[in-house]
Amino acid sequence: MKIFVCIKQVPDTETKIKISPDQTGIDSAGIKWVLNPYDEYAVEEAVKLRDANPGSQVWVLSAGPKTRVVESLRTALAMGADEAIVINAENLDNFATAKALAEVIKAEGGAKVIFSGKLAIDDNASSVSQMLAEFLNVPHSTVVSKFTFAGENVVVERDVEGGAKEVVQMMTPAVVGANKGLNMPRYASLPGIMKAKKKVIKEVEFASLNIPATDVKVKYSGMTLPAEKPPVKMISGDAAAQASELVKLLRDEAKVL
Repeated sequence: MKIFVCIKQVPDTETKIKISPDQTGIDSAGIKWVLNPYDEYAVEEAVKLRDANPGSQVWVLSAGPKTRVVESLRTALAMGADEAIVINAENLDNFATAKALAEVIKAEGGAKVIFSGKLAIDDNASSVSQMLAEFLNVPHSTVVSKFTFAGENVVVERDVEGGAKEVVQMMTPAVVGANKGLNMPRYASLPGIMKAKKKVIKEVEFASLNIPATDVKVKYSGMTLPAEKPPVKMISGDAAAQASELVKLLRDEAKVL
């Protein structure tokens, strides 16, 4: 059984972001890149499923500049994945990314379950896994916090609004978008890290997938950082004076009243 995990490399949340000179994206110089946190849950669940089904393999794949994306793939390998594939590409949107991932999974064949994180923390788009399932023509469920494999089908629990849980049964193959709480991702062991460093990662050029340029449907322009937050204004006086001044500030300065 082949278990696939689609991952993304994202900027560390503590990295200071700078906008590129042409304002079409972020300046990648000096950025610390990490494996998307929600994808860690996907990798962990895939490894657990592999371990419970002897003879299975976990394949991780990611799209992006191969010179840096391979580092996140090696992180997934160190966590226990068996094989890795990098799709060498630049400036893909979510639609083209999903299509590229689908083409590679189809070419490899044998997919039983495809995991991904519910979203990537850089753009919060939460759309690749859904589009991936559509391109593969398989069932899909996201925001999944519990996963049960039963051979020809899977049963998942997904979080819905109001704190409720929705139970979904899907025939396999299926795409599952992992949420926090699905499991506790393991730390990569030292032997795992050393083994991952020596692992040969399969490379696929995006151009070889014959995906037309028109499938990159989103382009950015005029990107800017949020405005600096104004300094905190302290209000003095007794409770009545503070309330009166607060209402005045909300009406005249913040203009929310």
